[in-house]
Amino acid sequence: MDVNVPTDLGHWIAALASIALLLFLLVGLRWKSTEAGPLGMFAAVLISLLLFQTPLETISVAVGKGIWDSIFILYVIWPALLLYVVADRAGAFNSLRVGIARFSKNDLFLVLAFGWVFASFLQGIAGFGVPIAVVAPLLLAIGVKPIFAVAIPLLGHAWANMFGTIAVSWLATNQVIDIADPLGTAWQTAILLWIVNIAGGLAIAWMYGRGPAIRHALPMILIISLIHGGGQLALVFWNPVVSNFIAGTIALLMLYPLSTWRRYDQPHAEMPVQAMAEGSERVAAQREQRGHDPVMGLGMATFPYVVLTVVTLGALLTPQIESFLGAFRAGLPFAEVGTGYHVVRDATDAYAPFAVFTHPGTFILVAAIISWVVYRARGYYGAWARIKQQESIWKGVTDGALPASVAVLSFLAMATVFDHSGQTQTLALGIAGATPALGYAFAANFIGVLGAFMTSSNTASNVLFSGLQQNVAQLQNISSSSVIAAQSAGGALGNAIAPANVVLGTGTTGISGKEGAVLRQTLPWSIAIALVIGLVTVILTTF
Repeated sequence: MDVNVPTDLGHWIAALASIALLLFLLVGLRWKSTEAGPLGMFAAVLISLLLFQTPLETISVAVGKGIWDSIFILYVIWPALLLYVVADRAGAFNSLRVGIARFSKNDLFLVLAFGWVFASFLQGIAGFGVPIAVVAPLLLAIGVKPIFAVAIPLLGHAWANMFGTIAVSWLATNQVIDIADPLGTAWQTAILLWIVNIAGGLAIAWMYGRGPAIRHALPMILIISLIHGGGQLALVFWNPVVSNFIAGTIALLMLYPLSTWRRYDQPHAEMPVQAMAEGSERVAAQREQRGHDPVMGLGMATFPYVVLTVVTLGALLTPQIESFLGAFRAGLPFAEVGTGYHVVRDATDAYAPFAVFTHPGTFILVAAIISWVVYRARGYYGAWARIKQQESIWKGVTDGALPASVAVLSFLAMATVFDHSGQTQTLALGIAGATPALGYAFAANFIGVLGAFMTSSNTASNVLFSGLQQNVAQLQNISSSSVIAAQSAGGALGNAIAPANVVLGTGTTGISGKEGAVLRQTLPWSIAIALVIGLVTVILTTF
């Protein structure tokens, strides 16, 4: 931990300036991350040069490390989106939608199945707004009112952000900070995310029909949350990277036996329902929901994710295969650099090396290629194109991945510039000097919420603030694992109120301009859960 950085108020404000600028651009001016990110990075570079005595060589090394770190993350983002688009363009998600809807005549069951279970599954495999863009129109199609159709998946998918998308946020966090106790950090994060998960299920039932709906749905909520939150918690002890994917997949499969339970296969007893449209609106919506017959069965619809599971587990559970594949590692050399305030970063022959063939991106890419070959051979792409005209697979991937790539590159470069110039340490020292230890532990997840609110990304939130959180925890002599867990849970939670996610939902349901009404549904819940997470974090820091 460097302590030679300046800690006066002027330098502290200067270190905060580029973050404040980023917040102003994203929230105040409503710029996109692709626009605000590069400007925030250049502001951090300029402040480093002018006020933190950081030579150009140090800036160059920092940016180079940020770019290398981003490659590690982008190798998850691009294949994950490819896998999603390969399945979507073949009609797999329409088959999943129709299959789930046929399971039950119970509207509350279907709302939870789509808005919580299916949204979590999509976050586990794709992320980047896909759960909102896909699920909100589906809920609208089964008769959910537009405001609730957007709010429900916002709450339902939030918990899956940290370890979802094959744990891209977890991997990013490990790239930007050196976590002393990865297992301790992972299981504490999973505990906090379990709170977000079960609270999401309960909130969706409450939105649907208040207390009577919670009582009716409670057995389903407890079973699914045990699989989601409990399954993820158990699996992080083995491999955090696949913990959410496996838990989310099992929960999705669990919908079938739940739908055969008499409690959920028939319409529920009369209860005051506020989330569903009435009369002709609902009839029209349900007619539209039945509009497209599936081109494949449920087995083929889940084929890409079965392949991903088999490939991943086959490589990771076979020691000989994992050892062989893990021998091929890539890393870049960087020279020693420092600043005028004696912040030094040592030389390295292989910075942040990673095993290419056991990287999650490789498993996803293999699954995507196999799925594409099988779907193409069976003629699903042609069959679905005759029903619903779509853009090419490559365009579908680039439309989602390019903006995400620009944002990730900018935020990671900004984070490494912050670290190498000493700005992170200056902020940490200032916060530590003004905040009591337990008070900071309680508030740590709110910083994660702020980061996700700014960027609509758990990954970006952790990249921006994990270094700061870890440094403050060390200065305050409190558990770094607990504080990083709180940061991560807050970053997941913040996705339920992130403006970009809300706008994505209102745009896909035809209610643009109603973002305030959606936030009135999700904001109180987010604040309440953040308070609970803060209290649990304080308890965790005492162990």
